[in-house]
Amino acid sequence: MYSYLGLFLCILFVCCSATPLSLIGSRRSILREVRDNDKNGHPDYAVELNATNFDDVLKDTPSTYAVVEFFAHWCPACRNYKPHYEKVARLFNGPDAVHPGFILMTRVDCASKINNKLCDKFSVGHYPMLFWGHPPKFVGGSWEPDQKKSDIHVIKDAYTADRLLNWINKQLGSSFGLDDQKFENEHLSSNISDPGQIAKAIYDVEEATSTAFDIILDHKMIKPETRTSLIKFLQLLVAHHPSRRCRKGSAELLVSFDDLYPTDFWSTNEHEVDKGSVSNLKICGKDVPRGYWMFCRGSKNDTRGFSCGLWVLLHSLSVKIEDGESQFAFNATCDFVHNFFICEECRQHFYEMCSSVSITFNKARDYALWLWSTHNKVNERLSKEEASLGTGDPKFPKIIWPPKQLCPSCYLGHDHKNNKIEWEQDEVYKFLTNYYGKTLASLYKDKKIVGNDEADRAVKDLIVEASNAIVVPLGAALAIAVASCAFGGLAYYWRSQQKNRKPRRTWK
Repeated sequence: MYSYLGLFLCILFVCCSATPLSLIGSRRSILREVRDNDKNGHPDYAVELNATNFDDVLKDTPSTYAVVEFFAHWCPACRNYKPHYEKVARLFNGPDAVHPGFILMTRVDCASKINNKLCDKFSVGHYPMLFWGHPPKFVGGSWEPDQKKSDIHVIKDAYTADRLLNWINKQLGSSFGLDDQKFENEHLSSNISDPGQIAKAIYDVEEATSTAFDIILDHKMIKPETRTSLIKFLQLLVAHHPSRRCRKGSAELLVSFDDLYPTDFWSTNEHEVDKGSVSNLKICGKDVPRGYWMFCRGSKNDTRGFSCGLWVLLHSLSVKIEDGESQFAFNATCDFVHNFFICEECRQHFYEMCSSVSITFNKARDYALWLWSTHNKVNERLSKEEASLGTGDPKFPKIIWPPKQLCPSCYLGHDHKNNKIEWEQDEVYKFLTNYYGKTLASLYKDKKIVGNDEADRAVKDLIVEASNAIVVPLGAALAIAVASCAFGGLAYYWRSQQKNRKPRRTWK
């Protein structure tokens, strides 16, 4: 009986592993390329919107306010106004924004037929025409000249950069200036006793994910020896990333991975992928400008940010996995950091801690607590180095986590002889699960960005099936076989959904 079972598992593994993703669909990129520079080589800070992404971008942005400019590309006045508008937009948009998180600056070309109905909804009667409001108010919204009360306001007499910024300052009671430079953030709140602050990190996790994959592509880090580890980490993201658009982007990249990087890719003389496809690979989307670092923004420009966002991502993944996935998550995380984290000293220290683990993780709780303990060891080491060199963030010094203000029940006592905290680990795990799980996703849920569409449910079903199967003590071969088949099914599902999707209507 067992010999037949073994034969069945071998056949299952070979069949699933031998089915390349390239057979499921042709090469496609996650999103179309958006022009980053104008004809003069100046960066475009304002986000170009159209009828297909208008609602989604304004719904998803973390910015408190939005400015929407309706223009026509053939209009000489619009062309002359663009440098003024971009001068203001660079203060608020993009990775080098001086004041990120306040205002999303956008543009809509009414000369494009696809935007005809969108421009009509806002009664655009001249170019350029500027509107102001909270981003959600634009979603599915409209504007009429005779409206007595409206949540959307027309910005009048603001056809120079100075006048536009003055108008914004009057609305906000602010003192933004066109000459403002990227600044030291002296007024950030460091109130660690407010657990709700982690909700803002949902945007930072997206940005950290995007930055990590930008680094991988920019430095050409996908090689024969790293290919498998990247695929495993992508599988983890597809299943458990807190952001739906990152889950979908990860799934799309998984589906296209064998097309972009087939197993014989490095055996040929041509070691170049389709540059157009690679440049379009934005794993969490590219329509909303990055650079916000809302939860992870330091009081200095060179502190926190990416490293903070990456830690939050790893903790979030650790509290979402099932027991049967714990060893897989451990291996996928350790291999990802070892192969793709570009800070050499940090990479080596983390992998040394991974290599020192001699047990197999059978419980999700054990893996989450290991990652938590590892993070505290990193913080302890770095806090000493930063104190001696003066390189730390004075507003956000490295501390042992969680502090007592956030989780008093996590503390049993203090071993003064060895200077060690005695932890109530069940309470710590409960705190981690709530903090990096439920609370982290709460902002997204409030804004209805996290949904239960069919693709999301299909991904969850596949992962549940894989997780339950892995629990069965039949060895690693079964685990690999089930995982391979599950994600093969995900790839097939994803392609079929894309093929069956109705094309967007072009307005005439």
